[in-house]
Amino acid sequence: MYYFAYASNLNKKQMQERCPDSKPLFTAVLPNYKLVFVGWSRQWKGAVASIKASRGDRVRGAIYEISEHCLQRLDKYEGYPQSYNRLKITVFSEDDEPIEAITYIKAGLLEEAQPSKEYLAVIQQGLRDWRLF
Repeated sequence: MYYFAYASNLNKKQMQERCPDSKPLFTAVLPNYKLVFVGWSRQWKGAVASIKASRGDRVRGAIYEISEHCLQRLDKYEGYPQSYNRLKITVFSEDDEPIEAITYIKAGLLEEAQPSKEYLAVIQQGLRDWRLF
């Protein structure tokens, strides 16, 4: 199955630690959503990334091929179903090919807030890993 990473799991080192059998495949875009930082994480000491429906916007990220075992591990790391919900989405590859994938979206109605510098650094490394910025 395919997993769409858009935040700290873009970081290939972190994803390898969380899901050793995951395979990084290619970059992709999720249309009509935007990246937001919401809530509070004790682990990261700040807000965490989520996506929010937003017509005309898009979220850039990457596709990993994952196993059922890896999905269970991601569920645990993401706090599914308490902290994050799992969502089936359609993203588009660089060739504009639609791809069905799963991703996570923060549960509950949470206000936007500031992420920690440490958390942003992990995301920024992930963006560099995928050459997304």
